[in-house]
Amino acid sequence: MGGGESTTLNNIGGLYSSLGQIQTALDYYQQALKIRHAEGDRSGEAITLLNIGDATQRLGQPQTALDYYDQALPMFKAVGDRLGESVTLNNIGGIYSTLGQPQKALDYYNQVLTMTRTLGDRSGEARTLNNIGSIYTNLGQFPQALDYLNQALPIFQETGNRHGEAVTLNNIGGIYNEGSQPQKALAYYQQALILRRAIGDRAGEATTLGNIGGAYSHLKQVDKALQYYQQVLPMFQSIGDRAGAAATLSNLGWLYRSTEKIPQAIAAWEQSLTLKLAIRSSLNRSNRSAFLEADAFTGYWLVNLLIDQHQPQRAYEWVNLITTADLADYSRLIAAKVANPKAQQALEQWNQEYQQLERLQQQLQERFSLKLSQQVQVSQAQLNQQGEEISRRFPEVAELFETTPTDIAQLQSHLSPGTVVLHPVLLSSLKGSPDAMALFLVTRDRVTVTKVPLQPHAFDRLLTLYRRQIQDYRTQAFKPLSEQLYDLLIRPIEAQIQAMNPTQLSIIATGKLRYIPFETLFDHQSGKYLIEKYPINNLTRLSIRALQQPANPHTASILGLGNPFPNDNRTLPAAELEVKTITPLLPKSLAYLGKQATLENFKLQAPRFSILHLATHGCFQPAGCPDLQMTANTLLFADRNLNIADAALLGLQNTDLVVLSACQTAVQANSHGEEFTGIAYLFERAGARSVIASLWTVDDQATGQLMIQFYRNLRQGMGKGESLRQAKISQMQLHPYYWSPFILIGDTR
Repeated sequence: MGGGESTTLNNIGGLYSSLGQIQTALDYYQQALKIRHAEGDRSGEAITLLNIGDATQRLGQPQTALDYYDQALPMFKAVGDRLGESVTLNNIGGIYSTLGQPQKALDYYNQVLTMTRTLGDRSGEARTLNNIGSIYTNLGQFPQALDYLNQALPIFQETGNRHGEAVTLNNIGGIYNEGSQPQKALAYYQQALILRRAIGDRAGEATTLGNIGGAYSHLKQVDKALQYYQQVLPMFQSIGDRAGAAATLSNLGWLYRSTEKIPQAIAAWEQSLTLKLAIRSSLNRSNRSAFLEADAFTGYWLVNLLIDQHQPQRAYEWVNLITTADLADYSRLIAAKVANPKAQQALEQWNQEYQQLERLQQQLQERFSLKLSQQVQVSQAQLNQQGEEISRRFPEVAELFETTPTDIAQLQSHLSPGTVVLHPVLLSSLKGSPDAMALFLVTRDRVTVTKVPLQPHAFDRLLTLYRRQIQDYRTQAFKPLSEQLYDLLIRPIEAQIQAMNPTQLSIIATGKLRYIPFETLFDHQSGKYLIEKYPINNLTRLSIRALQQPANPHTASILGLGNPFPNDNRTLPAAELEVKTITPLLPKSLAYLGKQATLENFKLQAPRFSILHLATHGCFQPAGCPDLQMTANTLLFADRNLNIADAALLGLQNTDLVVLSACQTAVQANSHGEEFTGIAYLFERAGARSVIASLWTVDDQATGQLMIQFYRNLRQGMGKGESLRQAKISQMQLHPYYWSPFILIGDTR
């Protein structure tokens, strides 16, 4: 018992980790940690904490890994284990680099650099210099990056670390290529290629060959670039590196497009996008964030090209698929559940097997073997087949595995007569900056598209400024901006919309457009807001699931919950009054207030009511809401909070409408509105036919008045969409700050 047992458990964990069975490794590490902690073995405890951090990082849980590293670090310091301290600091730096915090990463790497030099750890010093160089490269600070990489290179050579030498040579080549010195880059790439072939680094060889293709592309030597890309593509495929294959296909598409080989460009970009979406369809969070950050433009290059080739329907199939994938990404990011326990079990099993495949792919990239390559391909094929089987058995999770466009004609047939769908899409040039917007109009019988030119970056600034101005009720400065947005988003297609004589204008907003209430766009020619001209609602995307929502046969009734914490800083007195006032407006309604506004009461009663009105705080800011003592993606109840990842477990199949009347969805600098549309998407997948949510936190009194008028309109027999529209119009003498933030997403009936 004791030290020997804990050491054995820790070593068994290390063995399973090396085999790629990370979850099993974690089980053994946790057993070892418990024993070492009980025995007061600070040195052993620190080592095991470090191992657990490594394992959770490999499972795509950087924040959890960081927590374990932060526990290990002071222990290594306390026992004087400088090497353990150095490794931990290095790993923490890597976490912050992954999390997009390069300055923090640099702070840790610089500490490691000092320690490795003090300890005489030349290999560790070179590795850290290379890490710092990579950070500066990502920051675009190429002279600093070169300085560190040029320090790392002779140390790797001196210590005989050929792998490190090859990596550094490749990285230096990348800097010269980015710095418009492709001829110099080629010299470094060729040196790296020789080394990588000599040590059998198949994955590194493929990467460097692709980089050589990129250098020739910069030199405008298209034939040579094509030759290298075509050589490297089967290599990425053979080692199971789908990300590398996708990037190569994207580069091929760019070359074909630049030489006017349009069919080949379309084919390459479609193959690339299919691979990207297949990777996104995994349930691993690290894949989602890291891979999408690497190349987010291929889909929009493809859409742009298809529009130019007068293929609007084919272009819109990809647009709709990308939009759906964004929502599925959000769903996976917060680990959303599905109601069917068998489906949930199948998803969890699939995810575990996918993580094992990722470990195999990593091993293959580190050391290629034909046997392992075949094993990866067999496993990939089996997982693809399992994904298709899960989609067939459980339609509620099909979108999580969807990687090919859905037949738009089939979706169009499910649109209500008189509905016109407007879907604006920002288009990127081949160099990556948005220079146009595509305005898709979709009805039951046609898909049209109009391209509107944009000044690079100006549209993004306009959206950000408008969002800020429309929330300032003290000024009318929003008005000119509103007119500009109308002229960009509506004017170019207004004649088409009018000719279609819509009874409903449905908006599918993406990116930062999700934060804009379209109803507030002002037509200076007619002197009217868009809401005065057309009934408006939002949709998350086009899908049979979203469009085939049967009407609820039950009489409309409200389950209202409000102000669960009336005695602290989270109190919402106006929300409590709001619930007291609205529940008598519809028969058989029920209210829970204060301490009675519990999640338990909500879960027990929700299936009985067609309308669920939650006048409580909702936190959907990515960093959480510390002032409300709430984590991200939660709703506040008196007993415990609801994580909306669990929305599907609430039994909302009879729910017509979920109203969230006090949510915080504040814009972050790098946010694209996924959290706002994602709320509606999750409740929709849970069974609700529509959601009303707020784009910003609104004045309590104005919210109450709007909601009271909304329910009065419902009582008079209006549909949900028209009830909300008329409630807003009744307040139009006020600044839009008060009446515009509440958006109806989904079915309007």
